[in-house]
Amino acid sequence: MMNAHLQAVKDDIISKLSAREKEFKFDFAQGNSVEFKRIVESAFKAVIKEGKIALNRQEQDEVLGEVISYFIGSGPIDGFLRDPEVTEIMVNGPGQIYIERKGNLELTDVSFKSEAQILHLIEKIISPMGRRVSEFEPFVDARLNDGSRVNIVRSPVSRIGPLLTIRKFSYRVLHMDDLINLGSITPAAAQFLKAAVESRISILISGGAGTGKTTFLNALIDFIPENERLVTIEDTRELIISKKHTVPMETRPFNIEGKGQISMRDLFKNALHMRPDRIIAGEVRGDEVLEMIQAMNTGHEGSMTTLHASSPLEALDRLEILTLMGSSNMSSEVARRQIIGAVDLVVYLSRFSDGSRRVTQISEVVKAKEYSIQDIFVFDEGSAVLKPVNIKPNFADKLRKAAGYTLPGS
Repeated sequence: MMNAHLQAVKDDIISKLSAREKEFKFDFAQGNSVEFKRIVESAFKAVIKEGKIALNRQEQDEVLGEVISYFIGSGPIDGFLRDPEVTEIMVNGPGQIYIERKGNLELTDVSFKSEAQILHLIEKIISPMGRRVSEFEPFVDARLNDGSRVNIVRSPVSRIGPLLTIRKFSYRVLHMDDLINLGSITPAAAQFLKAAVESRISILISGGAGTGKTTFLNALIDFIPENERLVTIEDTRELIISKKHTVPMETRPFNIEGKGQISMRDLFKNALHMRPDRIIAGEVRGDEVLEMIQAMNTGHEGSMTTLHASSPLEALDRLEILTLMGSSNMSSEVARRQIIGAVDLVVYLSRFSDGSRRVTQISEVVKAKEYSIQDIFVFDEGSAVLKPVNIKPNFADKLRKAAGYTLPGS
């Protein structure tokens, strides 16, 4: 560990370099490049010489390494970014850093020294993306080059200092067999959903935050036949799809001048002109739902998406609210009829106290005037098993004809 004298020297040098970033031409858009390291090292030596700071070679190398780590690395969260077991990092001002590891939140014993250090890291993160954050633009939501999602909030909105949330992107794709082995779903329920996907049943995956909705959607996509053309629409890329005929599209935020935005709704409108067999939306949460519901009702059966909700029925209610956001003259009755006609099945996921994520309900949307669901599989809390209700869904004949599947006991 660095002694107090070297720590003070390091802090002094970092302070001097931070004040002269423009003079030394620090370009954070270069990221962790050899050229940027060379520039930092050159500036470091200049400050050492100007200040006549007495360091032997070993001390100089030690302090230089820390300085480079400060300007190029990620400070106290560097180790968490490299740890494959850490899936999310939450910085709540300089004094508090939480992480999510194996589905559980942990308060760490590390912290930032100051708000300025967090803002410095934020600048390094968003500069390569051409984004900025300030008191006048206190929010940033973006995707890093590695696919990780970053959300930033600063003053005056945050009263405890800069807030930084990083959801790390995982290149490990969990297939349905993996989810079965993890206990997220039973083989019987997985077989039913496989038949539903093959039979072009339109599916809505719902649940609370962090319940694994996108992971589950990715696993369901595996069941789509290879001869179909998929168009995927995401606000931030999370899906990893191996299907050979997949066309991925992603939204684009406003640029610094407040122009150039491409919204989810824009992508849905364009997708309809691309001859998709199915449209897959990573998550819907705005007025784009109107286009999605209309697409499902006009020949794009078997489309799928995810939605935040606290129950299957609440998921349908939320779809209605979002659909009405997309149309100024549509009545609730018409929106409800459109949704009931479009969505066949709701899969609901829950997160448990041990960090596990499981399917707790698979329900058919009954084709009626009002929202009504018929449970097909329900999680039994006593046995902690997802069990079939032994009720025959109304689309049972479609499953039998298209996928050769018959629900056991129906």
